[in-house]
Amino acid sequence: MEVEIGKGKLARRAYGFDDIAIVPSRRTRDPEDIDISWQIGGYQFELPMMASAMDGVVDVRIAIALGELGGLGVLNLEGLQTRYKDADSVLEKIASFSKDEATRGLQEIYKEPIKPELIGERIQAIKAAGVTVAASLTPQRVTQYYKQAIDAGLDILVIQGTVVSAEHVSTKVTPLNLHEFIGSVDIPVLVGGCCSYSTALHLMRTGAIGVLVGVGPGAACTTRQVLGLGGPQATAIADAAAARTRHLDETGQYIQVIADGGLRVGGDVARAIACGADAVMMGSPVARANEAPGKGYHWGMATFHPELPRGTRVQAGKQASLKEILLGPARENDGTLNLFGALKTSMATCGYENIKAFQKAELMVAPALKTEGKPLQRAQGGGMG
Repeated sequence: MEVEIGKGKLARRAYGFDDIAIVPSRRTRDPEDIDISWQIGGYQFELPMMASAMDGVVDVRIAIALGELGGLGVLNLEGLQTRYKDADSVLEKIASFSKDEATRGLQEIYKEPIKPELIGERIQAIKAAGVTVAASLTPQRVTQYYKQAIDAGLDILVIQGTVVSAEHVSTKVTPLNLHEFIGSVDIPVLVGGCCSYSTALHLMRTGAIGVLVGVGPGAACTTRQVLGLGGPQATAIADAAAARTRHLDETGQYIQVIADGGLRVGGDVARAIACGADAVMMGSPVARANEAPGKGYHWGMATFHPELPRGTRVQAGKQASLKEILLGPARENDGTLNLFGALKTSMATCGYENIKAFQKAELMVAPALKTEGKPLQRAQGGGMG
């Protein structure tokens, strides 16, 4: 639905996770009968989740732990793990920065050049643990480093930036031709981010096996304030899912839609799937794990940009083990633990047996969902307060 912003200017109304609710259907199921497994690029996962390619979220240890729990960690091949042999000491230093020092301190730390030999070392270390290896590169650097990654045993490549398009125009450099590049490599490639129907559809046409949906919703991202762009996640995911349907009709190929960012609690994961996502990519929930490399802190890929930072270091805190955050048991009542147990329970309550079925769930625009009947929780700062 379009609304008039002013004479001659219309805008679509869009919705975030907090604006919508999933409506229970006439059927319920036993949570033990619910299948939330996910398959992408020939790889099977027990959990429909990826952990974001951020230095406070994924290192070699977390990538291995996630793989063993049934998820997929994405290592940032342009981050600390490939700039510093001893990345742990650098992560300790970042955690020690005051709020005022953080952005400038990160800019200095990320001036250290990427070391190609570390790309191979990190990927081989994950591979040796017997889990699927995924890693990310930006479009600007993918042709420079992808061969080292593939030679080391990379299974899935993620080409990722704040916004990635299938048609980058430049008079200064030769842009990456996504279609040609993806067709030239022998491993599956995911691309993103995007937040519109047309961009998602064009990215699907490049040959990518999946598209990351989300521009600016992340807990540490300031893109929406710095650049004034983005789109609320519920609408962005639904638009990308519609693009997936059109692409499937045109080609017979099913492209995965991955909701990237804006996911805080189990209800957000459930709403992302109900809007049409096949899986979710999470940063801050994983950053809260006791084992996370950020030592309780979290920052985005554009936080350390040398000229225009579009992120901030936030204190995620250390809440629980990675297993408790993903699979429970929960010892809090606010939805921040046992995220995928919550997804199973939501699907069971609504009567849907798997992810694809749950994508058909009825939704309501329900901005009162978080406040209706909850004044005591809000006043006392507990539960949904």
